[in-house]
Amino acid sequence: MTGKLSVCYERVLIVALPIVLVAAILCAGCTGENRTPAHAETLLVSGSTTVLPVAQLTAEAFMAENPDVDLQISGGGSSVGIQAVGGGTADIGMASRDLKDSEKEAYPDLVGHVVALDGIVIIVNPENSAGSLTLDEVRGIYNGTYRNWNELGGPDLEIVVTGRDSASGTREFFHEAVMQKEDFVETQLEKNSNGAVKQAVAQTPGAIGYVGVGYIDASVKALPIDTGTGPVAPTLQNIEDGTYPLARELFMFTRGEPTGLAAEYLSFISSPEGQQIIRDAGFVPA
Repeated sequence: MTGKLSVCYERVLIVALPIVLVAAILCAGCTGENRTPAHAETLLVSGSTTVLPVAQLTAEAFMAENPDVDLQISGGGSSVGIQAVGGGTADIGMASRDLKDSEKEAYPDLVGHVVALDGIVIIVNPENSAGSLTLDEVRGIYNGTYRNWNELGGPDLEIVVTGRDSASGTREFFHEAVMQKEDFVETQLEKNSNGAVKQAVAQTPGAIGYVGVGYIDASVKALPIDTGTGPVAPTLQNIEDGTYPLARELFMFTRGEPTGLAAEYLSFISSPEGQQIIRDAGFVPA
């Protein structure tokens, strides 16, 4: 008799166990076994697709040690996670940003727990010959100043600007840290997850996107950021020591100080075992 991990990459909020069992069959975006013990204690975790791998992997390890618990994980974006925990439809809300003032006002009892550090990585198609970019150049791409890669030392290829949707904490961070709150170019393709951005860039020769460092693999090319003293690659070491300029904290939020299963799970994440899982997943431990 074992616990079950449900992972949904679409905007599906899990609100009750029977719904989850139906969704596991009907939703192609959800995976998991349908063998949850009848007496299992359930924890609902929802939100940021950047934090999703951290939640998924640590939940798998936590349930292996606690077979009578059922951790159900869903994505949807940071705003979705904060609204879910604030509104009581989730026990933990994942976010790749801190609370907005409006969220602090709406949900004054939310408590943030830093679970990892992350770097925002600029990615292009592996066939793109472009090298490092400055933050000004990245901003110029995303505000429409640059339209062709040959303006930036790359190939004669139209730039396909790809980013995140309005529910994304990664987009919020990028909008402030890179765009300096300038508007995005109207032709930007908006995706609802890190995975969707990565897939679009991997399949489109002229595309550019931004994702959390944990999503980097051989299907895309990570561009170093030229900070004025030379290109800085988005390595875990450079993120950890502050050399890489696009680093941030990743959060899990609870309503008030966590108790019961939520407290046990968050304690596991901060344990040496949990932090090693986070490092192995490509993030920097908190």
